[in-house]
Amino acid sequence: MLAKLAADPAALVATLAARRAAGARLVFTNGCFDLLHPGHVRYLAAARALGDLLVVGLNSDASVRRLKGPGRPILRLGERAEVLAALAAVDHLVVFEEDTPHALIATLGPDVLVKGADWAPDAIAGRDEVLARGGAVERIDLVPGVSTSELIRRIRAL
Repeated sequence: MLAKLAADPAALVATLAARRAAGARLVFTNGCFDLLHPGHVRYLAAARALGDLLVVGLNSDASVRRLKGPGRPILRLGERAEVLAALAAVDHLVVFEEDTPHALIATLGPDVLVKGADWAPDAIAGRDEVLARGGAVERIDLVPGVSTSELIRRIRAL
């Protein structure tokens, strides 16, 4: 599969170990990233700027369906991963099946956890674990009017 896509979280921890031992700051974010758009690209670039390595947790297709409904994702997992892996801001991808990346965050132990500013701080999965380890939680402003749901709405209106 894709070079940036980790086989599993444990393999990713092993891959990152040397860089982290040398002091690299690990940033983690997650999402469905269905129909990648400029808002996603800006968000991921801003997240990457907060550290030395950006790991993106990518919801599986089943997880996206549970969260977004039966018509989603528009792009299947392999397609979403391929597009994300092409972005310079993304260092590693890892897929998770659950509705939240809580277990993945606990395994990876990021130094910085990033979500969009539309998330309330206390609703961010993994927040307490990251803060307890001395890490930081950052919320990044979203691009107004740019979202996958808005893109789908515009396409349907054609």
